[in-house]
Amino acid sequence: MTGHDQTGDFATLSRILDDRWTCRQFRPDPVPRATIEQLLRLAQRSPSWCNTQPWQVVVTEGAGTDRFRKELLEHIQTVGAEPDFPFPAQYTGAYRDRRKACGLQLYESVGVVKGDQAGTMRQMVRNFELFDAPHVAIITTEEDLGVYGAVDCGLYIGNFLLGAQALGLGATPQAALATYAPFLRGHFELPAHRKIVAGISFGYADNDHPVNGFRTARAELDEVVTWRND
Repeated sequence: MTGHDQTGDFATLSRILDDRWTCRQFRPDPVPRATIEQLLRLAQRSPSWCNTQPWQVVVTEGAGTDRFRKELLEHIQTVGAEPDFPFPAQYTGAYRDRRKACGLQLYESVGVVKGDQAGTMRQMVRNFELFDAPHVAIITTEEDLGVYGAVDCGLYIGNFLLGAQALGLGATPQAALATYAPFLRGHFELPAHRKIVAGISFGYADNDHPVNGFRTARAELDEVVTWRND
């Protein structure tokens, strides 16, 4: 037999991936510092180009989270978006369809019907309220490392999410926070050469909230994989 037994490590990883979901409503209970450090040590094992480990992480807790949430909400009311990395120019084909399906599930879960612009805006703003999470991690990369530094940070984010799931935590990766990169740099006193990749709000999930009740689908292999044997 080659590879791992399906009842061993592979099965465990498959279960964690199957169970992981994006939490959009958190309980206020803080996560113990020791648990957060356990999560960060796991994510630190992420692979990176030439082992550069380009990520730097700011983690908020307590009054630090509350102040960030309050000041971010105030900021977005008056200042336009300015991400460090360009956002998608458009969504077409399967990418548009998948994005639309996810959005419909989200809005239906909180009772926002099509055409309800006020309801849509309220749900969008929840991103900047951190979905009431007690913690947020801000992931940055080094400017000189370019797109591959950001790719490495993506691997870090993925492992952070899996680690959170394995520890019984809820987490949501948020590109939305990166749309206000200059504010984040100023708020957290980061140097100009640190570029904002994303944020991750995390804590204990409020499993009774309807927004946490839906799950998204994944494409079948034949939609994403091309085999070549010649």
